[in-house]
Amino acid sequence: MTDASKDKVIIYSDGGSDPNPGIGGWAAILRFGEHEKVLTGNDPEATNNRMELTAAIRALEALKRPCDIDFYTDSEYLRKGITEWIDGWAASGWKKKGKSIQNVDLWQALWPLVKTHEIEWHWVKGHSGNEFNERVDKLARDARLEITPGDVIDQNVPRLYLRSSCKGNPGPGGWGAVLEEGSETEQASGSEPQTTNNRMEITAAIEGLLLLPPNSEVQIFTTSDYLYQGITQWIRNWRKRNWMKKDGEQPVANSDLWQALDKLAENYTIRWINAKGQALAGLEEAGKLAVNAVEIV
Repeated sequence: MTDASKDKVIIYSDGGSDPNPGIGGWAAILRFGEHEKVLTGNDPEATNNRMELTAAIRALEALKRPCDIDFYTDSEYLRKGITEWIDGWAASGWKKKGKSIQNVDLWQALWPLVKTHEIEWHWVKGHSGNEFNERVDKLARDARLEITPGDVIDQNVPRLYLRSSCKGNPGPGGWGAVLEEGSETEQASGSEPQTTNNRMEITAAIEGLLLLPPNSEVQIFTTSDYLYQGITQWIRNWRKRNWMKKDGEQPVANSDLWQALDKLAENYTIRWINAKGQALAGLEEAGKLAVNAVEIV
């Protein structure tokens, strides 16, 4: 129940690591009336869930007195942990089936902070256009990139830069690919009248690889977390489940393209590079190609 005597605060938090586990970053935005406070941090050895928890802890620690809070997160792990699971964990000595729960140190740090305030927990879908969720996502990513070593580009290995563009999601979409081999450059682009950003990202990878002969070595640069995480991490479990979601009832999104890319990639030696936040001429040119492709749909 809302306490009229308490300050009203709105909090947005986010956290993540790349890879998972790997280098992590977290962020929180605290809003009180017209005032705003931004908090960020990072950790060289983290997981997505640890960064989500850390963001929540640091946000609540920043409050100097009990408050009435609307807390927004795109982490079901955080929201359900606090609203559904944590009472049982505490009652069972922070154990589950005789073993300590994951991230017990952070849950134990968060629990007394939560009890200090009146909090309404809200789940918001990530990357869905929510202004503050998008901001806090970028802040967390920037915090991670602060301690992420830059990938060393091997000038002796072909470099393939990929970008996509979409007017609406779904909507008219385009992709661009720029291949650099020594001093030679080759470009390709394409479009579809009704598609999504994610489908265009995978298509760019497929079409970009086809610019190279089989058995080639290549460095692929992408700014898409979806493409990078999908091809370097998620795809292993998708294969095991025969390209079905965990529920076993529906195929994974864009399974047709993922399967095509997976099969094609077997013919190459690929080093995938997450180039989000990097200013690379090849990425910029691929982005222009993608935008121009959409314009002519």
